[in-house]
Parts: sequence; structure tokens; C-alpha cells
Amino acid sequence: MNFEEKKEILKTVDEEMLLADGFEDALIGFIQIADNTVALYDREKCKQILLDKGMTDYKAEEYIAFNVTSFYRGEKTPAFAYFFEEEKKN
Repeated sequence: MNFEEKKEILKTVDEEMLLADGFEDALIGFIQIADNTVALYDREKCKQILLDKGMTDYKAEEYIAFNVTSFYRGEKTPAFAYFFEEEKKN
């Protein structure tokens, strides 16, 4: 599913939902917390987008921490998921 298709689905859920500019490929869905629904992004994919643009690992982490995940724009601010790593079974 491309970003435009995802965006259309999100509009049907909540037209006021905010999106994170520049991280379209990291959008993985939406979550509902009580009566509030927000866009959900994969934080590691966000980081990879920055790495692909030439940022160092340190700069990408710093950018995400100060400009993305900490940027609160009200109750419609997107959420960023951290996933546990699964142990590989032999």
C-alpha cells in the first residue's frame, strides 16, 4: 500500500490526524488511546530514512529525539513505536 492510500484511510478514521513530514515510508498504521486516534510510525524506519539521507547514526538519533518524537502538537500528535527484537531460534 502506498502513502496516498494510507493517507486516505487515515482521513476516513479522523480528518484531523497529524502526520510526520518526511517519514511517509515509516507510517505503519494508527492507534487508539481512549477516544483519541493518532498515526503510528515505526521509529526504526524513521531512523533508517535519516541514515539513507546521509546522517550518521548519532545525528539521526539526536534528530529523532529532539525534532520528531519530542515534538508535541496536541492530542493528534503521531506516535512512534519501538519494537522488541525477537530472539532467533536455531
